[in-house]
Amino acid sequence: MKIDVKNLMERIPGTGDFIQVDQERCIGCGRCLIICIMNLWKMKDGVASLVDDYQSKCVECGGCYQICEADAIKFRYPAGGTGIVYKQG
Repeated sequence: MKIDVKNLMERIPGTGDFIQVDQERCIGCGRCLIICIMNLWKMKDGVASLVDDYQSKCVECGGCYQICEADAIKFRYPAGGTGIVYKQG
């Protein structure tokens, strides 16, 4: 099920890369794919990777980082003044 978040938030550009994946540590469990409500993860050659434009779609929940047992995902909130601002919710 996809959640329509377009009217719930405003995106301020300039986040840069705020999620990194250490593909050597990834064990290919797919937990990040399951937890991501925005469908930003894919499996490629048995390891997880992000879609190219994840910065413009990510809701910055950090769920992927929290659920990664292999500690292969590094997450930091985008710099102040960038990222998403929730209008409702």
